[in-house]
Amino acid sequence: MTNSKLFLSLLLAGAVGTASAQSLKDAKAAMEVEQYGKAKDMLQKLVAKKAKDGQNYFYLGQIYLINDKVDSAAIVFQQGLTNAPKEKLNNVGLGAVDLIKGNAAAGAQKIADATNGVGKKEYLNLYYAGRAYIDAPKPDYQKAVEYLTKAQELNKKDPLISVALGDAYAGLRENSQAYVHYRNALTINDKLLAPQIGQAIISRRAQAYDQVLEDLGALATDHPDYGPIYREIAETYYLSSLKAPEDQYREINQKGVENYKKYLALTGDNSIDAKIRYADFLVYSGSYDELKTVSQELASVPDVDPKVFRYLGYIAFTQDKDYAKAKENLTQLISKVDTSRLIGRDYLIAGMSEILAGDKAKGLEYLNTAITKQGEDDDFDAEIAETAFLKYQENEMEAAKELFKIPAANPKSNFYADANYYLGQLAYGVGSKLVAVPEGTERTPEEAAAKFNEAKPHLEEAIKALSIAANATEQRAKDMYQINALYYKGLSEMALDNILADPDNAKGIFVDTFKKLLTAISSSTKEDPNNTVYAADAHSYLGYYAYLKGDTATAKQHFNETLKLRPEDAFAKQMIEAL
Repeated sequence: MTNSKLFLSLLLAGAVGTASAQSLKDAKAAMEVEQYGKAKDMLQKLVAKKAKDGQNYFYLGQIYLINDKVDSAAIVFQQGLTNAPKEKLNNVGLGAVDLIKGNAAAGAQKIADATNGVGKKEYLNLYYAGRAYIDAPKPDYQKAVEYLTKAQELNKKDPLISVALGDAYAGLRENSQAYVHYRNALTINDKLLAPQIGQAIISRRAQAYDQVLEDLGALATDHPDYGPIYREIAETYYLSSLKAPEDQYREINQKGVENYKKYLALTGDNSIDAKIRYADFLVYSGSYDELKTVSQELASVPDVDPKVFRYLGYIAFTQDKDYAKAKENLTQLISKVDTSRLIGRDYLIAGMSEILAGDKAKGLEYLNTAITKQGEDDDFDAEIAETAFLKYQENEMEAAKELFKIPAANPKSNFYADANYYLGQLAYGVGSKLVAVPEGTERTPEEAAAKFNEAKPHLEEAIKALSIAANATEQRAKDMYQINALYYKGLSEMALDNILADPDNAKGIFVDTFKKLLTAISSSTKEDPNNTVYAADAHSYLGYYAYLKGDTATAKQHFNETLKLRPEDAFAKQMIEAL
């Protein structure tokens, strides 16, 4: 979930001792319960009133990071350094900005400069350095542990550090260590909720969602007015929906939406920023009906965050099936926002929109970018395959073919065999049409050669893809595709062998495939009428090749097998008579 870890990173902000004015304490208290709109107002006033207090800038910058306004955060951190050069927290903030933007080396240097030689009173520099590495798009949990351990050496009494260590070890999947640090935070202050939430969601990475929901539900019962609990419940419902049966997906996501609404009501944040965070949650959870309502409201706000184009693009794609409009909105998004603010799903939807709107090259570029940006909870291959199959069912074969290419190129995809089967079948369809001579027409040798050369790459693509599907080892894929894939692979090889146009030079590259097909059919326990058709065809093709090579006995054997399966087969009868 975008910035969800950053939400947690500030839950304990009110527990941090500070020599600053009481109003900074109030701002931190608002941040603790995720009343970010309220905290932002306070901090903006503080910055105007106490321009030389560097911490005010730092916490205001944190609010901007939470709201995904990375450039605004950078400006505020820089203002903090300009007005209070000795406050190194703002250097940590600028380092966090670099990490978010993918400039790890620059971020590491700024953070190192801000933490070198700090004393006990500056332990927060080390703490927020650790948090920056936890909250980065590509977290470095080990580096976070290093900084947080140093912070704890300077201040063993701040539970904030123990909570962050718990988060870092949870990220490293060292759950026992994470639990110990959360427990240590509670030992320091047993009234804190952040470590209790941390303990509750440890099992989320192990996909023990029922247990997490039970534990979070118990916390919500004991602390019904603490908003952040409901956000965590919402996010847990979203994650659990990804593994749920299809018929339960929407019901589970609706529970997530209801809890997120409860979170917004309890935090009392009606700001545009809060609505954009809510819209982001709806994007991740796939709650597009609700997203349509929210995005239309946001679109009417003057000078609203360009992320509104994300929501409008997603709605055009998923709800309205208006791919040209989706492409238009997502092009606006990609051109108007810093690339650090773009998520993998933006490129996913943009890529599919481009392909379906007719720009295959741009679409494939975006889809390949999406795959590199997907998070551990994403399965873009599945979404691409599902959209491809939908286009296949709608007879939009060219679009389906281009979409299938993405999961078909990823051996780790759960849809690897499926995508290769349909890609191979579609490629065969293109190639076979090119070499087929329409009834009642003739081609000159030059025309036939030109058509064959045009068909060749499609047939080769078909053979490669169908071979992958035919050789799938997973039982589900084997049951679904082996026989069909062998059949169409054999047909593709026959077309590539050019046996109809140039039988004297045929090499029989299809023979082995059709023999494997007959073996697979004889071994199959499924009753499928297609198997009879496939076996009869295979015997005919093998018989014809044997005939071409002068092997009369083998040819007769195959054609007789064809007639056993299909007694009225005119070609087999004709060949038997000729032989």
